[in-house]
Amino acid sequence: MAFNGKWETVSQDGYEEFCKLIGIPDDVISKGRDFKLVTEVIQNGDDFTWIQFYPNNHVVTNKFTVGKESDMETVGGKKFKGIVSMDGGKLAISFPKYHHTSEIRGGKLVETSTVTGASGPVVFVRTSKKI
Repeated sequence: MAFNGKWETVSQDGYEEFCKLIGIPDDVISKGRDFKLVTEVIQNGDDFTWIQFYPNNHVVTNKFTVGKESDMETVGGKKFKGIVSMDGGKLAISFPKYHHTSEIRGGKLVETSTVTGASGPVVFVRTSKKI
C-alpha cells in the first residue's frame, strides 16, 4: 500500500524532449513545464485507481488490477488496453509510444517514462513528494 496518497511534483528531468517525441503540442508542453502535477493513488492490494490532475482542469483516471488487462488512457487522451505488472514494488506498463514505471524510492513517488527516438532512448523522470 506504499503508493496510497496524494503526491505533488518536485522535479521533472527530460520533460520537454520526451513530450515532443510522444506528440504533445508545444503549447501544452509549455503549460506543463513548471506545473506542479498532483497524482492521487488509491491502492487496495493489487487494485489501483491512479488519478492525475493536469493544467486546465484536465484529469486522467486509470483503474487497473496488477496482472490483468485494463482499459487505460494516455495523457494525450488515447485509449488503449494494457497490463500493469509489479516486480519488486515497481509498477510497469507499456503505453502505445513509451514504457512507464512507478516506484516509491526514498519516500517519494518516482515515475520513469522511456521513449525511443531517432537518436536513441529519451528518459523522462518525474519525482513527487507526498502531500
